[in-house]
Amino acid sequence: MTFSHPSFGALDPDRIIIFDTTLRDGEQSPGFSMNLTEKLRMAEALAELGVDVLEAGFPIASPGDFESVESIARTIKGPVICGLARTGGRDDIARAGEAIRPAERRRIHNFISTSPLHMKYKLRMEPETVLQAVIDGNTLARDYTDDVEWSAEDGSRTDPDFLCRCVEAAIKAGATTINIPDTVGYALPEDIARIFTMLRERVPGAEKVIFSAHNHNDLGLAVANTIAAIRAGVRQVECTINGIGERAGNAALEEIVMAIRTRHDALAWHSGIETPKILRTSKLLSTITGFDVQPNKAIVGRNAFAHESGIHQDGVLKNAATYEIMTPESVGWTKSSLVMGKHSGRAAFRDKLRALGYGEIGDNQLNDAFRRFKDLADRKKVVYDDDLVALVDDEVMRGHDRIRFLSLDVHTGSKAKPRAELELEIDGAAQSAVATGDGPVDATFNAIRDLFAHDAVLRLYSVGAVTEGTDAQARVTVRLEENGKMVDGQGADTDTIVASARAYVHALNKLLVKRARTEPKALSA
Repeated sequence: MTFSHPSFGALDPDRIIIFDTTLRDGEQSPGFSMNLTEKLRMAEALAELGVDVLEAGFPIASPGDFESVESIARTIKGPVICGLARTGGRDDIARAGEAIRPAERRRIHNFISTSPLHMKYKLRMEPETVLQAVIDGNTLARDYTDDVEWSAEDGSRTDPDFLCRCVEAAIKAGATTINIPDTVGYALPEDIARIFTMLRERVPGAEKVIFSAHNHNDLGLAVANTIAAIRAGVRQVECTINGIGERAGNAALEEIVMAIRTRHDALAWHSGIETPKILRTSKLLSTITGFDVQPNKAIVGRNAFAHESGIHQDGVLKNAATYEIMTPESVGWTKSSLVMGKHSGRAAFRDKLRALGYGEIGDNQLNDAFRRFKDLADRKKVVYDDDLVALVDDEVMRGHDRIRFLSLDVHTGSKAKPRAELELEIDGAAQSAVATGDGPVDATFNAIRDLFAHDAVLRLYSVGAVTEGTDAQARVTVRLEENGKMVDGQGADTDTIVASARAYVHALNKLLVKRARTEPKALSA
């Protein structure tokens, strides 16, 4: 590439730009929505991870989405802050331009469908009308920023000649990045390679823009398709932490980055990602959304560096490279985590949190987390890193909650109806209630409803262990639905019923935030 990009200046031809869309496309997954505090915390983690472009949201979708994008643009330093807009919507583009204005570096990402299927049934527009929208939308976006990205939604199923015309029009109208999404995860790697090779060879001005790939995982090929795109000349990849996203998700950031790093012999490119921070970022997202990755998930699953086979264990003990193609430390795993216990002090606790990637935590949150740590250490023989992550995230994510868990006493057994005595702090005032139920969890949830009346329906109750052993902390996920709005809450404690109460209260707090917001419109890319 021989041109200077408005956000990145002179481009290193071997550098892959990491465009993270966890907060936009990832948040569109059912149950994955985040409130403003959670989005800001995640945005901070993504900036620390080293992503180049952070797609913060779709500002026109709702007042809450606009506020999130504007807040991220105002507070997050480092990445280019990007807002999404529909190509044919003048209000969309204006709203995006307004939301990203506070950012040091800003981008508008506009999109419109180009496939025959989408144009006929979704847009109900003729191709020439779509082409004119591409020209008008990108021209307008340049009024707000010099860094403009255009996407051909459902690009992998678009007629090649029409796709070339649209890309040429977008470039002439001022787009500096051209994204061809495999919106429905239909393409094979050879399809992706053919499309980008064709565009780079046929489109006038192609040498003056960055080409970008955005692949969905419906056939499990998102990462493979992204690697094929890089080999075909793409220098920006769009991805999400843990591969979250609509339907089967997006290409996983951690898998793309580590594929490039691990197979540098075949993929002679590099990124700016601080790979030792990958695991911490993954775990933070799981805590915020309430969705853990599957144990065998590449890079960040708990079994990714686990070896049970005797033959494998023997090989790893002799030389780790026999069965590990990357070191656990390279992505944030540690070999030893049994370092904290009931005799550990506040200074050691703070240092340990820094080592786990938390940076500076406010004094009030640190004090609350330290009290819970000492209580946990009294109940557990050993406190693992994962225990600390679960405990601290439980505190950090609840700093502005209207409802806070205080205490719970449960009486249960085979001879009496389970009873829960619960105390909550609601809007600063302590309140208590006693309730019965079909089991200790049901009794606890009934007590919460007595203290804070609501019509939300419980849609999911899931329990998992943070670590191993009978003294392990339970991590509970609770999903509530009210008037079509769905939220997930998470709580952790060595007592499963206490963890359940924390999770329900967390979900209820998120629901209160959602009551004041309009649900974002359905999107694609």
